Amino acid sequence: MIAQRGVSRTSIREVAKFSGTPLGSTYHYFPEGKNQLIIEAVQMSGRFIEKQLEKAFALGLEAGIRAFVQYWRDDAVRSNFRNGCPVLAVSVDEPADEDGYAALDVAAETFARWRALLTEQLQKHGAETTDAQSLATMIVASIEGTVPMCRAQRSAEPLDHVEEQLLALIRITIPA
Repeated sequence: MIAQRGVSRTSIREVAKFSGTPLGSTYHYFPEGKNQLIIEAVQMSGRFIEKQLEKAFALGLEAGIRAFVQYWRDDAVRSNFRNGCPVLAVSVDEPADEDGYAALDVAAETFARWRALLTEQLQKHGAETTDAQSLATMIVASIEGTVPMCRAQRSAEPLDHVEEQLLALIRITIPA
């Protein structure tokens, strides 16, 4: 729901309705309410993407980038371009109260873990530390920025262009 509606339009009541769970049960599992739900959703989706990255890079560096972009392409197409990234959604939605900043911190930690994983892979394939860190940030930022473009355009074409440019940049940064 966060990926499609954003944080402000996701409520405990809507989550209960969507999942077919009694509202009381939802509060049983999320006694701290919406903020806890959002934090756990970001943590879960963050770990899921980390696993996708790890699987992708088991194929090699370029194949890993292609597989990672393909994951986002498939998610966009499968959802009829309704899904975005829940981590990004938390990052751009203004917290409703001070407790909401905890979710923003979790989103920052998630992005940092993704960048660290990418940095490690880039270094493993020969990139210098500074280049690897910069390129990892570029990869995350490029894909995170492109997913909403795909959503708005109802097309995966922006991801195709980003994939092409990221691979070109990697080839320039990491000599064969």
